[in-house]
Amino acid sequence: MSNIRHALNVKRADDFARWYQEVISAADLAEESGVRGCMVIKPWGYGIWERIQRLLDDRIKDTGHDNCYFPIFIPLANFEREAEHVDGFAKEMAVVTHHRLIQDGTGKLVPDPAAKLEEPLVVRPTSETIIGDAMARWVQSWRDLPLKTNQWANVVRWEMRTRMFLRTSEFLWQEGHTAHADAAEAKAHTLRMLEVYRACAEEDLAMPVIAGEKPEHERFPGALETWSIEAMMQDGKALQAGTSHYLGTNFAEASGIRYQDPDGVQQLCHTTSWGVSTRMIGGVIMTHGDDDGLRVPPTIAPRQVIILPMLRGKDEGEDTALTEYCESLRAILAGQSAFGEKLRVMLDTRPGKAAAKRWDYVRKGAPVIIEVGGRDMDNDGVSLLRRDALWTENGKANFLTLSRKEAAHMIPELLAEIQRSLFDQAAARRDANITRDISDMDALAEHFASGKTHPGWAEVQWSRPTGATLDAVVEKLKQLKLTVRNVPMDAAPVDGACIFTGEPAVQRVYVAKAY
Repeated sequence: MSNIRHALNVKRADDFARWYQEVISAADLAEESGVRGCMVIKPWGYGIWERIQRLLDDRIKDTGHDNCYFPIFIPLANFEREAEHVDGFAKEMAVVTHHRLIQDGTGKLVPDPAAKLEEPLVVRPTSETIIGDAMARWVQSWRDLPLKTNQWANVVRWEMRTRMFLRTSEFLWQEGHTAHADAAEAKAHTLRMLEVYRACAEEDLAMPVIAGEKPEHERFPGALETWSIEAMMQDGKALQAGTSHYLGTNFAEASGIRYQDPDGVQQLCHTTSWGVSTRMIGGVIMTHGDDDGLRVPPTIAPRQVIILPMLRGKDEGEDTALTEYCESLRAILAGQSAFGEKLRVMLDTRPGKAAAKRWDYVRKGAPVIIEVGGRDMDNDGVSLLRRDALWTENGKANFLTLSRKEAAHMIPELLAEIQRSLFDQAAARRDANITRDISDMDALAEHFASGKTHPGWAEVQWSRPTGATLDAVVEKLKQLKLTVRNVPMDAAPVDGACIFTGEPAVQRVYVAKAY
């Protein structure tokens, strides 16, 4: 078997941004669509999204939510009812103004002036307002609460600078929306859904995250509280991987979401919203990828085990016997379970050299790759490659030679071991790149301008400034190309002054460069 290393053309340490784009291409995840800011998600990439969707949907339904679907077109007036909300999204809105095209006499199509809409329609950037209208119809009494809905949909936000999976003009997501009788219940639900996201990120995507509250200037437009999960990528930058918002009664008042309480008094509902998107796939790439491509955690891998028979194409009888041998292995494995589900096993009998196909699956990040040649078959064995432990110390492909029975028995536990290994590697890398000894702005600026390739995050003390004081802090951070990520829920007690204002600290926050 060939031991030639098929690395990517760009290494992470040399150019992380180019490496990221090359992984997307080499792993066959997505490609440019020809439409500005939009991508084509290819089968392997969409398969990963389907796995995330399936696992997260189960978690969401376990918390009592029902899925539904709302229109992609939202009347402009809906946004105008909530001033802060419209200000937050106005620059990103795609707007439909006409409902028909006509030819202009030169063979070109143009909007028909006679078909101008009476009211422009916004292509969904988020659905708080239109779902709020539905909630106002659905909620009449305290008996109708809590109302818990979720939607899987596409969203359009007109981005100026796009990057596949991380920031595109159209992306896929889920958005949950709930209505509650009081603030305490709504706030508790906001945190409950934050925990759902944390569990999904860490247990399903093997991506360690920090859960916490966003500062005032980073809140979702119109929200009273925004909470996030933040992940550290391999270049030390932060990725906001999911958010959960307590909206107070702002959207309820704008949409008229009221209920009659047990005493017969009309009350405004307290609402929440929360969402994650295909940005999670970008997080998986930048958390787990290596210089040979993607490494997909087994829980979200479209195919967990790939079986590659080394077909010769010359001896039909031998190829038939080898294919049957591999099919029997596939059937045995497909009957096994890991993570509470049947194994997802693929037998690839397409024409082509097994070694070439092996490297295709290495770049795609398939967790386990099994090669079977004639000699393996004669010895009732297989050669197994773990994607998370690809190379020996001397740079050769790290094949394990096992009997067919051994492979069938060990693979479920092996997949669990790979899942743990990927999480542990990412968590160790994150923890090693958080600095906690910065006591003033000069030290913060020096840390991030010190020439370190990946300076990571800084945990600093924070006085929770507001108003003009907060504006000044944000401007200082902007000059350093830094952002406040969140206030970690499990932070140590404060014991000093805020590094930005000099006032007594009340919280600790993470500061980082971010996507």
